[in-house]
Amino acid sequence: MGTLAKKIFLYDTTLRDGTQGEEINFTANDKLLIVQKLVDFGMDCIEGGWPGSNPRDIEFFELLSRSGLPLERVSAFGSTRRARATCETDESIQALLKAHVPNLTVVGKSWDLHVTKGLGISLEENIELIFDTIRYLKTRVDCVFYDAEHFFDGYVANPGHALKTLEAAKSAGAHCLVLCETNGGRLPNEIERMVKEVSSAVGDIQLGIHCHNDSETAVANTLMAVLAGASHVQGTVNGYGERCGNANLCSIIPNLQLKLGFSCVDAEKLKQLRDLSGFVAELGNIPHNNRQPYVGRSAFAHKGGIHVSAVLKDSATYEHISPELVGNRQRVLVSDLSGRSNLVYKASEFGLNLDAKDEHTLHVLERLKVLESQGFQYEGAEASFEILMRKSMGQMPGFFELLSYSVLDAKRAQSEKPFSEATVMLAVEGEIEHTAATGNGPVNALDNALRKALLRFFPVLSELQLVDYKVRILSSKDGTQALTRVLICSRNKKAQTWGTVGLATNIVDASYQALVDAIEFMLLKEQQSKA
Repeated sequence: MGTLAKKIFLYDTTLRDGTQGEEINFTANDKLLIVQKLVDFGMDCIEGGWPGSNPRDIEFFELLSRSGLPLERVSAFGSTRRARATCETDESIQALLKAHVPNLTVVGKSWDLHVTKGLGISLEENIELIFDTIRYLKTRVDCVFYDAEHFFDGYVANPGHALKTLEAAKSAGAHCLVLCETNGGRLPNEIERMVKEVSSAVGDIQLGIHCHNDSETAVANTLMAVLAGASHVQGTVNGYGERCGNANLCSIIPNLQLKLGFSCVDAEKLKQLRDLSGFVAELGNIPHNNRQPYVGRSAFAHKGGIHVSAVLKDSATYEHISPELVGNRQRVLVSDLSGRSNLVYKASEFGLNLDAKDEHTLHVLERLKVLESQGFQYEGAEASFEILMRKSMGQMPGFFELLSYSVLDAKRAQSEKPFSEATVMLAVEGEIEHTAATGNGPVNALDNALRKALLRFFPVLSELQLVDYKVRILSSKDGTQALTRVLICSRNKKAQTWGTVGLATNIVDASYQALVDAIEFMLLKEQQSKA
């Protein structure tokens, strides 16, 4: 009987540390969607944000408390109490408790330079801050993680004090001591040596690792820390984070599980890794990195003639793993010969029976190729993808048909606000519905006109809410004629959310496509719930 692989505790900090990266910006609703995705993937704990630092994170935790998402999988982040305050009077400490999650993560100073120069206090006072904060919080929540900021630099400069900070956190009741490589300047051999020394010094308590990528070694440093004894791993999806980013979980997880034999997530969940990576990128409204290891579009793409000839005979000749293990696929750039298995997998998620050899599969695949070549992208827009599959299989109800729409956007004087009006003509249940509505801009006017026309036939649409609206320019060289992709996130009264996509050189038409998919998806799910 074989031994079980050692379990690694995965701690995602995309929603806090990741948002400190340049150009990374998530709304509170985006963060809820990402939490759901991370929970579905199998992430052990998700750092939701710092509720004592900004209104958006406060809003997120308020929304989280009403969302129905598993709070036991979420942590709030904060720092030790201020030197001249008590935990009872420190606003940031109290904000942590008001987040109403059972896990809290506290960051404290490990480097004496930061203690004496940054905080302006003695080393003994720093130990008191750490101990008091963790002891106070540990009596009020289930779990407190301690992030030892700048630990490795602090350990090199003053190992005695750095270890005392860990002992203080441990004796106060910390669940795990997370060693943070905050400046990102250490190399893998240094990390391995220091983690082994710390593990021997602190004894029986879980050690964690949190690395930054300023030396392009965050993933390697994390792997070496785990090999040296750490079993709690922190990082971000796609390596998002301040400066050069954080350790990339999309590389760390498959490296640990597929290469080193550790247990991170179920094998079936690991197949969602590429989808998770693209989903977070799309909600962040930034391009997905095609050349990202494991999950990038180019990670298993082959173009050179010799390579292609070899890989079609045996993929192991030029692929270090089977791409399907992480939800990716092999691509031959001249003629894409792969992808049916991915469609079958997605179809099963949608409750559709699709065989890899079925003609419908080939039809969907060909249609998908055409749409992708045009610029459609379905990460973050799975509702549109399900509609595409159902229409290709003849299993999508025809709720309504567009006969025409027009949008007027006018500004009659420099001092006046623009005026927007939309008119739609639809065929619904054998009737012609011709309706007009105004709005705050052409897209809002079109949305209002569609709902006005359909509400009499489908009252449930009164519960449809637009949660987010994102625009991506795909061909910037074309200026104002550029091809535009619109991503819309919608929600119903049950707090269920879904994404839809539209593509056109006309931003209103791209928006119309995404709006119609959002409406049709809601009507589809309503019909299925009554079946």
